[in-house]
Amino acid sequence: MKEGIARRYLKKFSLFDLVVIAMVAAIGIAMKPVIVPLVHIITGPLFIPGGAIAGGFYMMWIVVGAGLIKKPGTAILVALVQAILVTATGVFGTHGVISLITYLSPGIAVDLILFLTRQYADNIYSCFFAGMAANLGGTALTNFVFFKLPAVPLMLTLAGGALSGGLGGLLAYMIIKGIRKIDLPWFKFNKGGK
Repeated sequence: MKEGIARRYLKKFSLFDLVVIAMVAAIGIAMKPVIVPLVHIITGPLFIPGGAIAGGFYMMWIVVGAGLIKKPGTAILVALVQAILVTATGVFGTHGVISLITYLSPGIAVDLILFLTRQYADNIYSCFFAGMAANLGGTALTNFVFFKLPAVPLMLTLAGGALSGGLGGLLAYMIIKGIRKIDLPWFKFNKGGK
């Protein structure tokens, strides 16, 4: 009997991996309604979409998931779980079914960066650029689908998004390092990136 693509894709992840993926996806979604209103206080008067700046700090959990699991496709899976959560629950900032696309693009960007560098969030640079790519991917696609900003505000938004994504990536690196220090026999993460 032929095995489906989704089943083959998921087979490379252990149950522990899938639990971690679900947890980091849920944390990222749970942070969004807290962070976005705080960022809007600063970005509102500057006419910069707050999601572009806040995105770096809730998208960092995609990088955390990729850095803990260290398997290609992890970031896409984290982003897919987030998209399904947002679409199914209708939480803060949902755009309906379009969320399946806009939430998936940061995961694709992170997996692409980590695949090309073969670092899998092993160092501060890969985390920085993965966070930057996640937020730029989300910001650019959201602008294309919803906002359609003129050139100058778009460049400012993308620059702010890149900075915030990079800072989120640095935070992700610190979280990954902290979690990896936990030494319990049942709490082990993958060491390699293959």
